[in-house]
Amino acid sequence: MTSEDTAILDTIERWLARDVRPHVMRLDHADEYPHEMVGQMRDLGLFGATIPVEYGGLGLSATTYAKIVEKIAETWMSLSGIFNSHLIMAACVTRAGTPEQKARYLPKFASGEIRGGLALTEPDAGTDLQAIRMRAKRDGDAYVINGTKTWISNGIHGSCFALLVKTDPDAEPRHKGMSMFIAEKGLGFTVSKKLEKLGYKGIDSAELVFDNYRIPAANLIGGVEGKGLQTALGGLELGRINVAARGCGLASAALKDSVRYSQIRKTFGKPICEHQAIQLKLGDMATRLQAARLLTYDAARAYDTGERCDMEAGMAKYFASEAGVENSLEAMRIHGGYGYSKEFPVERYYRDAPLMVIGEGTNEMQRIIIAKQLIERDRV
Repeated sequence: MTSEDTAILDTIERWLARDVRPHVMRLDHADEYPHEMVGQMRDLGLFGATIPVEYGGLGLSATTYAKIVEKIAETWMSLSGIFNSHLIMAACVTRAGTPEQKARYLPKFASGEIRGGLALTEPDAGTDLQAIRMRAKRDGDAYVINGTKTWISNGIHGSCFALLVKTDPDAEPRHKGMSMFIAEKGLGFTVSKKLEKLGYKGIDSAELVFDNYRIPAANLIGGVEGKGLQTALGGLELGRINVAARGCGLASAALKDSVRYSQIRKTFGKPICEHQAIQLKLGDMATRLQAARLLTYDAARAYDTGERCDMEAGMAKYFASEAGVENSLEAMRIHGGYGYSKEFPVERYYRDAPLMVIGEGTNEMQRIIIAKQLIERDRV
């Protein structure tokens, strides 16, 4: 951690205390998009957090980024999703884009002038990305795209998306027929509906429809067909570190609230923190959180070195997201009836946490990735 990193984290903490924490309950219960907070995140530079300095971003390490995400998720997880999906899109362009694409888009992504996200999932394809059906056909110096994407974060309020398509649906293996485009909203690109969710309120999740949408060939990321899946998976490494950090944030919030409440609430003549049953829960929650943090920082360090880190990111995402779920449930049990009430934030943690075990690749898929990498790295 440099002095600049520490200063950024301090600034984020002050912003959360002053401008976010007092309004979270109202916005979350109303499922209202936090326009003012998004503007403040833009001013703080969060939409350029991991974008290189030469393109106007903050150029933060993944480790510092993870700590920022944890702080924000501890207060309101939905905010971290608004810039996470955007930064995955930026990571795809940073890692795989042509020099012209980087020069054109990254400065606008960093400033927040253009905000958006990642468009991978379809009604019949999520974990198995190679099963997508969205088709892009070459037509002169453009492509014509048809199909539907669903569960797209920032789908309503975003204006640009890293869009995964099939340019050759007959290719074998299937991934060789997949490509990714920088797709800005325009004629033929519409938002069909906002999708309602159990938790993760405030942030817009939407279905996107492409009907003879024409996009310049110059917007094909990397300028070469057949590289889309690799580009998407590279971006998802950062996304999974973000999700792991969110899991840490939720686990931390649940623990802090439980430690505080257990000293206030009394039963049988003493604070419940003096009952062994509650102490066992708190001990498990604290250990789970610390282990999740260490895995997350380990994955972030691997990402910062530029080495392949799908196993490390998968381990962090898997363990930290499960920690968020388990800590949120234990917090509800410690709070009793108040944990089930909308007067306390515990019920929000409980609603938000399950998304983390599904988003950016299910935890079942993470375990498979981990196992395959173990074999690959230790061949006999």
